[in-house]
Amino acid sequence: MAKPLVTCLWFDGQAEAAANFYCSVFKDSKITQVTPMVVTFELNGNKFMGLNGGPKFKFDEAISIMVNCDNQDEIDYYWDALTKDGGEESVCGWLKDKFGLSWQIVPSNLGELMAEPERAKRVMEKVMKMVKLDIATLENA
Repeated sequence: MAKPLVTCLWFDGQAEAAANFYCSVFKDSKITQVTPMVVTFELNGNKFMGLNGGPKFKFDEAISIMVNCDNQDEIDYYWDALTKDGGEESVCGWLKDKFGLSWQIVPSNLGELMAEPERAKRVMEKVMKMVKLDIATLENA
């Protein structure tokens, strides 16, 4: 039987602080182990390991974690929570949290909105002009 995948996130001595921050943002979360080298935690049923690996590697936009949101209130909540205290807004629903990890905060129905080619073009034109995504604008595209 296949074992679940675990995402390893490399931090410069901030793994426990990051895990505590992420667990404060996601309601269905928990820290499962803390050692000087690693912190394991779960966010919405997804397993992560924070590694205190030192300063050699940094996060960049080549990898991100996508949060599917059912309504604008959820988008606003995750956007505000993940950008607070030093996070950075980007474009098209992307942001970086205060640890430099990239996130995509998107409507759960984005795939449905992009299913039909002509509508997908209109939706993408709207997305490309946004910072935080607005569900109503995308649904009306």
